[in-house]
Amino acid sequence: MPQTARTRLPAGSSSEDGAQHGAASPVREPERDSDAPLFPLVFIGPMASGKSKIGRRVARLLRVPFIDTDKTIVAAHGPITEIFARHGEPHFRALERDAVADALGRGRAVVSLGGGAVLDPATRERLRGTTVVSLSTTAEAVRSRTRNAKRPLLAAGPDAWQRIYDERRPLYDALASIHFDTSTRPVDAIADDIVKWVRRHHD
Repeated sequence: MPQTARTRLPAGSSSEDGAQHGAASPVREPERDSDAPLFPLVFIGPMASGKSKIGRRVARLLRVPFIDTDKTIVAAHGPITEIFARHGEPHFRALERDAVADALGRGRAVVSLGGGAVLDPATRERLRGTTVVSLSTTAEAVRSRTRNAKRPLLAAGPDAWQRIYDERRPLYDALASIHFDTSTRPVDAIADDIVKWVRRHHD
């Protein structure tokens, strides 16, 4: 059964805030600074969890630019599959680190990071001073969303995706200001809930 949406809310918030979204949202104490500025508003989570689609809608609703660091890398260096094939993952991660640093440095924007960006210690340190939305999903949902996708870490199938997610999940959880499960709910509904949370806690 898919896990319901979970939130890490600032001190003083109640679980009733989460209940307004139509899903159970038990409050857990934040593991990181809950007084971070709103922007840059950063989306993290596993591949195919909806970071780009949801982040783009959130940016549109908040009327700020949207930056997808994977697209930034592709625009500058070519397809990610080719970078992996020709130069290996370490080279890609170095490019990703630079792209993330540039995006976070732009300030007032919504930023979507690649699923493995949190593996880099320098990136994690930068994220500790920002508001971070962590998205999760299930292998079953990913399989239905990515039947025709050509991403290197999806090529090995759902078991490999699950293993990678399980390895990275503690990093996502430690960095998150708020968490949503995207496996069953519509993109627009999740984005709207995120914007409501932003407006309640950052206006």
